[in-house]
Amino acid sequence: MAPHDALPGLDRFLDELYVTDVRMARDEIVRKATAAGLPATTMSRLDALPEGEYAYDEVVEAVRMIGD
Repeated sequence: MAPHDALPGLDRFLDELYVTDVRMARDEIVRKATAAGLPATTMSRLDALPEGEYAYDEVVEAVRMIGD
């Protein structure tokens, strides 16, 4: 199991979020995650992302690094 699999809803949220956008700003990711009602554990990781724009795989990697 990948480390981000332990974060409820993250994979599904990212799959839905990145349907059309190639990169997304951290603030937009957090705003949409909040609106989606993701669990607190998942939100805390997303909220800890450094400022910037992220592609799907970059979010996954950054969240994994935050959890290490």
